[in-house]
Amino acid sequence: MLNLIAWAILGLIAGAIAKAIYPGTQGGGILATMALGIVGAFIGGSLFSLLTEGTIALTATGLSFGGIFVAVIGAIIAIFIWGLLTRRAA
Repeated sequence: MLNLIAWAILGLIAGAIAKAIYPGTQGGGILATMALGIVGAFIGGSLFSLLTEGTIALTATGLSFGGIFVAVIGAIIAIFIWGLLTRRAA
């Protein structure tokens, strides 16, 4: 249970920072920001494990400065992919 709360906090922080960095406007409220941040934490953690260990593992980053940085990079990637998917549908 505590791990889920940490991921939610990390997702909120990473999603908010990624939305502030990423150019343009993104819709969605606090839940969308948290969801993109949590997805970003998994994307960032998986990419980080691929770069450091050479294998893809579905892992989330921890609640640390390095973890937040990796999660923000992952959230930016998630925002970019989400923008591509919603532009095609519209």
